[in-house]
Amino acid sequence: MNNHIYTIGREFGSGGKDVGVALAKRLGVKCYDKELLAEAAKESGFCAEIFENHDEKPTNSFLYSLVMDTYSFGGYSSAPFLDMPLNHKVFLAQFDAIKKIAEKEPCVIVGRFADYALADNENCLNIFIHADLDYRIARVSKNLDLTANKAKDAIVKADKQRASYYNYYTSKKWGDSKSYHLTLDSSRIGIEGCVDLILTYREHMNKMKK
Repeated sequence: MNNHIYTIGREFGSGGKDVGVALAKRLGVKCYDKELLAEAAKESGFCAEIFENHDEKPTNSFLYSLVMDTYSFGGYSSAPFLDMPLNHKVFLAQFDAIKKIAEKEPCVIVGRFADYALADNENCLNIFIHADLDYRIARVSKNLDLTANKAKDAIVKADKQRASYYNYYTSKKWGDSKSYHLTLDSSRIGIEGCVDLILTYREHMNKMKK
C-alpha cells in the first residue's frame, strides 16, 4: 500500500517536525510543513506572506458549520468566500490544499489541523508528538539561542496558540490522545525511535485490514 498519509501534531520543542522529516525520508515521500503554506497561497492567489502571518493562529469568531455550508472547495471567487474575513480565507485555503495534496500523493503533513481535514481518509494515520518540558526547553534554547526562561516562555506561548487554533477550528482537542491514532514521547525514545514506532504501528494496521 503506497497511498498512506501521515499527519503529525506536535508540542513546541518536541521535535515533531524532525520526526516528520525523518519519517518522510524513510518512506521516500514529501514532508509538508511551511511548504503547505506556499501550496495554499499558490492555489488561492494570496501572497505567501499572508499565510505566514496567519499560520496556526486562532481567531475570535468563526461559525465553521455555516461557512462550510456556503463554501465549496476551489470556489475562491464565490461571493461567500470573498465576503469572509482574511483569517477565515486562510484557514479554508489551507484546508483545501491539505485535501488536494493527500489526494495527489502519499506524504507526511506536519501541523495545521491536517488530521481533521483528512478525517474521512482511511489511509491517514494521525500522530501527536509530545515531550518532557525540560527536554523541550533544552531543544528550544539550543535551536533558537535563548535562555532557559525565554525558551520556556516561547514554548508556553506556542503551545497555547496551537491549541487555541486547533480547538477553535476543529471538533477535537489538541493534544488529547483520543484525537489521534498514536501519541509518542520524543524525550523518551528519540526522533528515530518515534519513526520506528510509527512504521510498526502502520504495519500492524495493515495486517488488521487484511
